[in-house]
Amino acid sequence: MRNIVVIGCGQGIGLAAARILSENNHVTGISRSHHPELDKLNIEFVQMDILTGNLDEITFPEVIDGLVYAPGSINLRPFKRLTEDDFKKDFEINVLGAVKCIQKLLPHLKKSEHASIVLFSSVAAKLGMPFHASVSASKSAVEGLTKSLAAELSAEKIRVNAIAPSLTDTKLASQLLSTPEKRDASGKRHPLQRVGNAVEMAKLTEFLLSADSSWITGQIIGIDGGLGSIKL
Repeated sequence: MRNIVVIGCGQGIGLAAARILSENNHVTGISRSHHPELDKLNIEFVQMDILTGNLDEITFPEVIDGLVYAPGSINLRPFKRLTEDDFKKDFEINVLGAVKCIQKLLPHLKKSEHASIVLFSSVAAKLGMPFHASVSASKSAVEGLTKSLAAELSAEKIRVNAIAPSLTDTKLASQLLSTPEKRDASGKRHPLQRVGNAVEMAKLTEFLLSADSSWITGQIIGIDGGLGSIKL
């Protein structure tokens, strides 16, 4: 049984990943929010804000085979209304939180023979999309981090990949999908005519942590309904 750490397991993609991964792995889940479903899953849950909490207070398995960093942000507004603090906050959530976790858990990951790290970017890092300046900047940094770490850690047989979703039906995106009209309009912006769901992202996460993806590293993999590569 592999040891997997899921950061941001309290909602959305992180919760879906914890649900799927806990079926066949030992999962340690960390999140600032607690979802009632977590009590029904076979995981060790720690309630902590990853940005302000002390990871030294958590007892992790000696060997960690997989790390999923799923916290994210959707801070969409015109550039002129974005503050410097907005950019800092998005960068802290998406990039510095991941850096903190990877640096803490790297000694444990190195003890695995097949470790894998999965981060999350966004289709907005690839496409120029209005009102996405802050999130796009931070997610672009995630993609750079992914590729750089994949190169650096390849000698340790640690794989690093990122998933780049488009709009996904989660609590984080609830305001963008709050009415049937908004949901329909959002779906029509994608070639496949719908928004994504957390299970789809979690399934790819599971694959990237598994031995079936043992020759995949340094990749940014889009699950975006075709938005990132197709124009109709």
